[in-house]
Amino acid sequence: MSPVIDAHGHVGAWADFFVPEPDADWLLATNAAIGIDAVGVSHLVAVGRDTVAGNELALAEAQRHPDRIGVWLVADPHRRDAAAVLRDQLDRPGVWGLKLHPDTHLCAATDPRYEPLLELAAAAGVPVLSHGQTHSPYSDPGDLAELARRHLDVPLLLGHAGLWPEGFDRAARLAAERPNLYLEICGSRLTTRWLERMVATAGADRVLFGTDACFLDPRPGLGKVRLARLSEADRSLVLGGNAVRLLGPRLPTALQETS
Repeated sequence: MSPVIDAHGHVGAWADFFVPEPDADWLLATNAAIGIDAVGVSHLVAVGRDTVAGNELALAEAQRHPDRIGVWLVADPHRRDAAAVLRDQLDRPGVWGLKLHPDTHLCAATDPRYEPLLELAAAAGVPVLSHGQTHSPYSDPGDLAELARRHLDVPLLLGHAGLWPEGFDRAARLAAERPNLYLEICGSRLTTRWLERMVATAGADRVLFGTDACFLDPRPGLGKVRLARLSEADRSLVLGGNAVRLLGPRLPTALQETS
């Protein structure tokens, strides 16, 4: 069996939403109780206010919990020194890859300012997780598919699989057409039925489990995958097999071992 890996998590508080349990200790205790082996987080300070300080906070959590927490380093396209700072941080233990949030940064995914960040990911051999939001002028799945087309050597995870139900089918079809575009399924609008349709359209090898904890409780997120009408082989790929393949040696050794 593959480990269970949550590809999309957070720690920290957020100004616009109430986060009842923002700390890593609660998240890890909950994950241990329900069987999530590891979670990749971006700190909400990095997403919202200060990428450098927030990324350091996330790295500190990974240092405290090296077998349970990985880090998506948030990349700010407005910082001229972003690639240089991230290049140094990418070598730190626990880093899984880069995180883009075009909507928070008000910078469309296809903007040229992302190019050096994607080139950095390609050189480092790490995947990129991006917020994805159907109809957004910044992160529509079509724009992320275009980003994947421009950077074929970068695995690009389409966060929330497009977020809104009216975009799920299109996001799945785009992923089926782009060999390096993956669907990450966190979000309260995505049901077991939609998950089953995504797997049927894009293939189980293109869908990754995520919960959006601590914004959302990870228990319903895991439940929808556990209860979906998938073959056990497909379920194993979604829950962790695909993450193991994409993240490789950046995962702790115990999580790289599957049977």
